[in-house]
Amino acid sequence: MLTEPTQAYPLPDTLREKIDQVLETHDYDYTQIVGILLEVQDLNERHYIPEPVAYYIAYRLDMRVTNVYDIINFYSELSDKPRAKYPIQVCSSIACRVNDSASLAATLKDILSIDFGETTYDGRFTLEKVTCFGACDRAPAVRINGHVYDHLDSRAKIEHLLASLD
Repeated sequence: MLTEPTQAYPLPDTLREKIDQVLETHDYDYTQIVGILLEVQDLNERHYIPEPVAYYIAYRLDMRVTNVYDIINFYSELSDKPRAKYPIQVCSSIACRVNDSASLAATLKDILSIDFGETTYDGRFTLEKVTCFGACDRAPAVRINGHVYDHLDSRAKIEHLLASLD
């Protein structure tokens, strides 16, 4: 059994209860770790899994925290760093590049005045380059908070999408 991390990494009781509810819906099954992490990440308005949360999940699932971080770092939808309210993920795969994802990325950078890995001054948008998220047939596309927005082939469509968020 792993040592309980809550002394070194305290969590508010309300957050601990929410995490326990997520774990319970997954029957505390470590093989469902990706789904668990996605649901727990959604509890955070900055769309990431803070270190104390990763340690708590590892403890509750009797896993090594390094395994939790391996999973967080493998899947582009998961993050251990704070992101904006709307993390915009642009696919960098060959299929999307053929369908002009480079123009989409350039337009997003221009409109938002940020580069990949940066967040807008108001904390609304983070721009991320990721590998395939399965929207090759709908490219150029972005994924924002798990939802794919497709056929973004003009500046007007991109501006309309950004304006529609919040």
